[in-house]
Amino acid sequence: MAGQSFDDANAFHRMMRRFASTRVGAALLRPTAHHLDRLITTVTGGRSSFAGVATGIPVVMLTTTGAKSGEPRTVAVYGIPHPDGLALIASNFGGAKHPAWYHNLKAHPEATVAIGRDAWHATARLASPGERDEIWAKGLELYPGWRKYEVRAGKRHIEAFVLSRD
Repeated sequence: MAGQSFDDANAFHRMMRRFASTRVGAALLRPTAHHLDRLITTVTGGRSSFAGVATGIPVVMLTTTGAKSGEPRTVAVYGIPHPDGLALIASNFGGAKHPAWYHNLKAHPEATVAIGRDAWHATARLASPGERDEIWAKGLELYPGWRKYEVRAGKRHIEAFVLSRD
């Protein structure tokens, strides 16, 4: 899985990546994007998601076990290639709190990863500080908006996870 760098993306995808990183974009997308992702994923039989179509970045459909509910939870996230499998940045659009999937993976590190029609079981672990910095740098090549999220997150340190194939 490899996404186009920001500079290599087409004009529409660059515009959508810029919009998503704005305060207005984050306020609009945080409560709605997951609904649109589920709709597009269902309609396309798992081949696409709203986030992938809008930004041109390959999207991972991550299924975790709810930290409190114990129920399966699926969310679209941007995946970053990692030697052990895949890395994820827990940005939550720069919100003051970690995204729900962060808490889910901390409580239950087993997950399912689907990229298009390729699905596999994974075990998640929090990235070490050095790995997190490498993941962050690779992520910024795809989505520079994470810089704005980091500023908006304030005191919250945005973490990264590594998902290894089981």
